[in-house]
Order: sequence, then C-alpha cells, then structure tokens
Amino acid sequence: MTQAHEEEVLARIAKGLVYTESEAAFQAPRRRTEEIFEYNHTPPSHTEKRRALLVAIFGSVGERTELLPPFHAAFGSNVHIGDDFFGNVNLTFVDDVDIRIGDGVMIAPSVTLTTTGHPVHPSRRTDSGRFSEPIVIEDKVWIGSNAVVLPGVRIGYGSVIGAGSVVSRDIPPMTVAVGTPCRVLRPITEEDLTTRAAGQEAAPTS
Repeated sequence: MTQAHEEEVLARIAKGLVYTESEAAFQAPRRRTEEIFEYNHTPPSHTEKRRALLVAIFGSVGERTELLPPFHAAFGSNVHIGDDFFGNVNLTFVDDVDIRIGDGVMIAPSVTLTTTGHPVHPSRRTDSGRFSEPIVIEDKVWIGSNAVVLPGVRIGYGSVIGAGSVVSRDIPPMTVAVGTPCRVLRPITEEDLTTRAAGQEAAPTS
C-alpha cells in the first residue's frame, strides 16, 4: 500500500466512513498486544513495572492511574487517560480511533468503550467492514458495571452512567443517565451532597 493510499484510508476513517481490515492493516504496528499481555500477567507488587507498561501501552496516561487487570484493547495506543483514573477489572477499549478520558474518572467492572461499529447490510461487512468514531469521557465521570459506550459518544463532566446501560448518544454534564438505550434520568444537584444516592435505582455498582 502506498503512502497516498494510507492517507486516503486514514481520511475515510477520520470522517467515520466504512473501511476494511485489509485497508487498515498498515496500522498493525501501533497495536500494543504484547505489552497488554505482559501487564495483565504482572504481579500487583511490581508497581514500577506496571506503570512503565501503561506508559508504553497508552497514547498518554496521567498520574495516579489505577487499572486492575485484566484489561483489553484493540490498539492501546489510541487511548488517552487523565490523572486520578480508576478502571476496574475487564475494561475493554475498542480503540480503532481515539478514546479520550479526563481526570478523576471511575469505571466499574466489565465496561466496554467501543469506537467501532459495523454496517447493517451484510455485503458491507465483507473483510470486517467497519466504521469508527472517537469517544470522549470528560472529567469526574462514573460509569457503572457492564455499561457499553458506543462510537462517537461524549459523556459530560461529572455524569453518572447506570450499570448495564448502553450509551448510544451524548450525555450532558452533571446528570444521571441509565438504560438501554441510555437516557438522562435526572440532574445531579446539591441534594446529592447530603444523601448516599438519591434515586438509588439509578446508582451504578462499582
């Protein structure tokens, strides 16, 4: 594949258009498969090694990051994480394009962040035909267990995503959002400073 062809494929990817596995194969060196495997098998006591591996895996990673193994990523190098991040076990990044996570974000077990989907018509899924759109998770977001965040979604500052939700559209800042598809249930207010979880049916589990 020529450089011009690679640039054309990257331009299509950036526009959210369909591309195939073969067309995107030139990106394979950016996959951090070996480093992810090593991280997932590094003892918890080896804190310096685990930190070095996170720096090698991710596009960028902030301070005081805690990510419990195992985790999984398509690339790893397209993930950007801010300071004071906590990710629980079985976090999956389908990061064919960027996933950007702000400061103070908490993610519960078995959450999937996927930037990639596939066309509905089967003839367009030949050679793993797919499209990709970036995900943005702003500062102080909390995502509950088994939630799925789909391509192109932005979750606003301070918001809470209920356990088991499928987030297919943007979520505004300072709201509690739940369900399949995920919808805003209520705003986060000053009252939440004095209660454990106002509206407990909406509270995620971590």
